[in-house]
Amino acid sequence: MIRNSLLVAVISLAAAGPALAAAKNWTPPNYRIYAQQLADETMKVHSDLLSVTFHGIPPGMTDTYTMFAGSYPDRIGNGDDPDDIDVQKLGITIVDPRWHRPHDTAPKFVVQMPLRDRTGENIGLIVYAFNKTSHPAWTEGQYTVAAMAMRDALEKQIPSYAALFAPIR
Repeated sequence: MIRNSLLVAVISLAAAGPALAAAKNWTPPNYRIYAQQLADETMKVHSDLLSVTFHGIPPGMTDTYTMFAGSYPDRIGNGDDPDDIDVQKLGITIVDPRWHRPHDTAPKFVVQMPLRDRTGENIGLIVYAFNKTSHPAWTEGQYTVAAMAMRDALEKQIPSYAALFAPIR
């Protein structure tokens, strides 16, 4: 009986694998930051998005790449994946159609690109995940252009990287 219970527990943990919480490498402040306000506003305006996330190195830290704001508050503080870090370090854009990801809850199309401030300086990473059912006939180019337009409109609202971490008044 004990052996069967242990086996069930091990199988349950193995099956939960991806659902287990990712390791946090940053704890957000106990107040709402400007970047979170921008994320919330973006989600309200763009109903075709499944999510938007802001990534970078929080002030006062070094080489701690993390998600610091976004539409999934429970993921804030999760360390960035290597592709997230590549976008930030190299200034590249990644277009990911995510055709058959097993843990996706909805078909999505992801665009990862440098986040910029109003001077056009690359200051981090912004990730847009589009719900593909909202635009079933869109091409990769159309998703990329839409993401660039959102990012370019957003940058006008960002005076500096530090401003993203300022408390909302």
